[in-house]
Amino acid sequence: MLVLSRKKGESVVIDGDIKITVLSVQGQTIRLGIEAPRETPVFRSEVLERLRTDTGNADSLPKNRLWPTVRLASASLAPALSHEMGQ
Repeated sequence: MLVLSRKKGESVVIDGDIKITVLSVQGQTIRLGIEAPRETPVFRSEVLERLRTDTGNADSLPKNRLWPTVRLASASLAPALSHEMGQ
């Protein structure tokens, strides 16, 4: 694991086209902004783990950001996924 220190407004770029920016820090909560190509899925780790658990197969995980709107692994994930999608 690579560990970096960043301050508010500073960014990290991954693979040339994924940019993660520290938007704010309040106590122990850090707010991040993520810019990635549309075809790159971006999920919170707990949502991704829930998807893996519900589908029972990591190979069936989303290949693009449209996946959650087309097929939900579980109806209980709808609020979390819509939040992940920025809706």
